[in-house]
Amino acid sequence: MMNTSSPYVIETQDLNVFYGDFHAVKNVQLRIEKHKITALIGPSGCGKSTVLRCFNRMNDFIPTARIQGRVLFHGKNIYDPDVDPVQVRRRIGMVFQKPNPFPKSIYDNVAWGAKINGFRGDLDQLVEESLRRAALWDEVKDKLDANGYSLSGGQQQRLCIARALAVKPEVILMDEPTSALDPIASLRIEELMVQLAEEYTIIVVTHNMQQAARVSDYTAFFTVDEHRTGYLEEFGPTPEIFTTPKSRITEDYITGRFG
Repeated sequence: MMNTSSPYVIETQDLNVFYGDFHAVKNVQLRIEKHKITALIGPSGCGKSTVLRCFNRMNDFIPTARIQGRVLFHGKNIYDPDVDPVQVRRRIGMVFQKPNPFPKSIYDNVAWGAKINGFRGDLDQLVEESLRRAALWDEVKDKLDANGYSLSGGQQQRLCIARALAVKPEVILMDEPTSALDPIASLRIEELMVQLAEEYTIIVVTHNMQQAARVSDYTAFFTVDEHRTGYLEEFGPTPEIFTTPKSRITEDYITGRFG
């Protein structure tokens, strides 16, 4: 069922998203490479987050949302009737824009997903391993019983990353993960993303083009047409998108943003 030999973990084929009568995103063709960081950039309202939410069926929670086309995960369409969206989200985790720890201890924040998924191994070891991978262990190892809300914003976001890692995903989706953080905390998250890409495939939505240029291997530039429908204008290796874009629209956006 799954084609794990392909270098592409996720592929979209003619992906269209509607919210009621509004055509939010049209005809997106993307190939996400394994163990790489892919950045989705573009102006507000161009559909970046909408596309990101298609990758683990988070749009299922929006009553008016309707998907056309295919999203392949290892060659299997995740929107096929026989696919369990809960299983999809277990393998394709998500970190949101604003840190959202649970009102629980640091330990329970990390252990929660594993527990509800029936984890039978050494929970202490899993929590430590996940916090280490999220570059947080040394800062919290002596206060695992403290509430997750007691941490700083940057620490809370790394706690949310540890929580996502604890369920052993293959792909991590990040929706503007540093937009609510200060520059120092943002840099820690960027460094962490680069480290995590050695083991995971990462797709990040960002408004910060310098961030996309710093951390990503590939960049997808989205924009909107005259009907405010988002579409993929250009996709390629990040250095090419930022230095020699093929599209004039891409070039105008990038040079305009950098002034």
